[in-house]
Amino acid sequence: VTGGFNVFPREVEDVVAEHPDVAQVAVIGTPDPKWGEAVTAIVVPRAGGQLSAESVAEIQESVKTRKGSVQTPKQVISVDAIPLTALGKPDKKALRAQHWGSEGRSVG
Repeated sequence: VTGGFNVFPREVEDVVAEHPDVAQVAVIGTPDPKWGEAVTAIVVPRAGGQLSAESVAEIQESVKTRKGSVQTPKQVISVDAIPLTALGKPDKKALRAQHWGSEGRSVG
């Protein structure tokens, strides 16, 4: 939920994953003073590189065009790897804990 609107991470992930520079993506909510939570895309770039500012802008514009501004990631963070659960799925709880740890609120 961001600004009172429901955001479905899978829908955003599907759009972000279509970008040619993206190898893997997980979408989470991160603390935001204005909206409560902000949509954040955690991305592993292809070939282990970094995403350019142009690629980030393309990703954000693609989501905005297809899903609307509410679901557009406010941040696109490039990482070397996304932690996985024992079942091989992105460990979103671990990702959220990295961003919410200093907020004094628990992560579900």
